[in-house]
Amino acid sequence: MLEELDRLCREYAMLPPGGRVLCALSGGPDSVCLLHALRERAEKGGFTLAAAHYDHGLRGAASREDAAFCRDLCQRWGIPFYTEAGDVAARAAAEGRGLEETGRDLRYDFLRRAAEEAGAAVIATAHNADDNAETLLLNLIRGSGLRGLTGIPPRRGNIVRPLLTTTRGEILAYLHAFGLPFRRDESNDDCTFARNRIRRQVMPVLADMNPQAVAHMSRTIARLRQDNDILTAQAARTAALARPAGEALVLSAAALGDLPQGVAVRCASLVLRRLGLTQVRAAHLEGVVALARGADPSARLSLPGVEVRRVYGDLLFAPAGEEGEIPPPREAALPGETPWGAWYLTVTPCVAPEEGEAGVWYLDREALAGPLTVRGRREGDHLTLPGRPGKTVKKWMIEYKIPRALRDGLPVLSDGEGVVAAAGLGVHRRAAARPGRPAWAVKLERDTTGDNGKEKREHGTG
Repeated sequence: MLEELDRLCREYAMLPPGGRVLCALSGGPDSVCLLHALRERAEKGGFTLAAAHYDHGLRGAASREDAAFCRDLCQRWGIPFYTEAGDVAARAAAEGRGLEETGRDLRYDFLRRAAEEAGAAVIATAHNADDNAETLLLNLIRGSGLRGLTGIPPRRGNIVRPLLTTTRGEILAYLHAFGLPFRRDESNDDCTFARNRIRRQVMPVLADMNPQAVAHMSRTIARLRQDNDILTAQAARTAALARPAGEALVLSAAALGDLPQGVAVRCASLVLRRLGLTQVRAAHLEGVVALARGADPSARLSLPGVEVRRVYGDLLFAPAGEEGEIPPPREAALPGETPWGAWYLTVTPCVAPEEGEAGVWYLDREALAGPLTVRGRREGDHLTLPGRPGKTVKKWMIEYKIPRALRDGLPVLSDGEGVVAAAGLGVHRRAAARPGRPAWAVKLERDTTGDNGKEKREHGTG
């Protein structure tokens, strides 16, 4: 275990000689193991150590006891200690976000401030090989591409993870060998959270099938990361050819279209990131590549906040302009086609398939409460995407980097109980049809008539 920890630290330069490392300390077994292992290496490695604990305020007296435990441990070990308490539940409720997401954001914000105060060059977190295997499985069942299957990165900026190839069993053995105390967080047993279900219900089955499952998955993740890095490096060479044109970027369509598909979609993603579009769906990237390979010299594709146009032999990536007047609400034809401004809603009856068609929403017919209406978003509209915590449509649009000027002009579907789906975001969990259920197949398309006057439509279902 210790040899592997040292190898990973060397490979990713995690422990800067002459610098300071801030260890994120929850009081649990993983973080206590990490703090002790770093403490054992500090003098020989030529770095100093500090620790930081964030009290999420979610477990009452137990949360305060965790903070006291961490403070006492650092005092006994002579490690400078930083702490802060927050009310994650109150912040999550005020912002309409999930507890996990809100807690992570607040925790990392505190860790960055604590690192600055401590003069720490890096922040070490105690993510381990089991955490990484769980992330792989979560991303796999969500339909992730290769990047998602690379799991948690060993290093991202100044965040380092020395235990990422160390299993939870090895960590517990280390604690036992050194007689180290730790705290137990009972919320980790709550299987309403997807990760805990994977941890408590799926991982034991895999371990029973193969006791080395986590170690094997860890090696697979490392190989996939190497493959992804190579593909991304190839894509970056072409993405760097995109030249500025005012606020837009121009790239040769052939330069993008001639790349192998796996490299081409990464290149499109890198160019879009330069315009600030970081949350991009696979269908969007594939659409950009198809635009580059197409024959229409004036075709265009609208993405959230960005419009991509073919201008003869080039692709023009430009921030989307402002929309016009917002159309009034309109009841959707079930079945049939309903125009709404520049958008068209096409609804047909079907049985929800096992694998849906790209660009199609499948709404459970029996879950809809009254007529289906297409309209602009309203203050307080709330959307819960499958597998994600609920939040307002406005916050989803902010998360997906949809510019303020475009938000009111994107169609929202609603029934008597509220939002059913929203363009560029997806279907509300309560309305999503399970395979085999009677459903409405919904296509939401926008008229993107090109300069040659030929009508085209692009999907907006997200």
